[in-house]
Amino acid sequence: MFMIAFEDKMRAGGAAAVKQMGEFFMGTDPVHVTLKNITKKLDELGIKYAAAGALALGAHGHVRNTVDVDILVTREGSRRIHEKLDGLGYVPPFTGSRNLRDTSNGVRIEFLITGEFPGDGKPKPIAFPDPTEAATEIDGIRYLNLPTLIELKLASGMTNPGRLKDLADIQELIKHAKLPRSLGHQLNPYVTDKFFELYDSIQPDVHEQ
Repeated sequence: MFMIAFEDKMRAGGAAAVKQMGEFFMGTDPVHVTLKNITKKLDELGIKYAAAGALALGAHGHVRNTVDVDILVTREGSRRIHEKLDGLGYVPPFTGSRNLRDTSNGVRIEFLITGEFPGDGKPKPIAFPDPTEAATEIDGIRYLNLPTLIELKLASGMTNPGRLKDLADIQELIKHAKLPRSLGHQLNPYVTDKFFELYDSIQPDVHEQ
């Protein structure tokens, strides 16, 4: 079945891409529709999950456009997802992929797996957690909680030069969500100094009492 990938539609630019970006900030675009549909399916199947990536950023206060949906699941959850959903409105982008594409609108769903490592994929003090231990519900959808989201993005940006946008995401989250500097003390020590560095670089005159 031929299907135009949503990210390809957006890369083509033009009026259609501008329209989609406007809808994204209203939460009515294909990416948000895919998020709502896949999380509803996971709830029905009893598969624990936590939405991650840019959509989790938006849930915590920094909205930025994205062309895909990131979902944290366990390895067993990933197996059951493919067992139950392959061919039923969702298809792998290629044979053997752990990811899926929503056939109704072409949006890619990328699955992050508990126990794997962010950024360069190499072992480090921060790994993708079990979603049951790292999720918080916002408007009926389970997202990574704020400290976990920050830790994963910092660890990613610190270890993979191709993921520097993850560091920029945290800078923007600090600004838009007005996060307190003291939040850094709640984070894994592996990323604490980087959090303070980013915080101080954008708010050099802010000193907590």
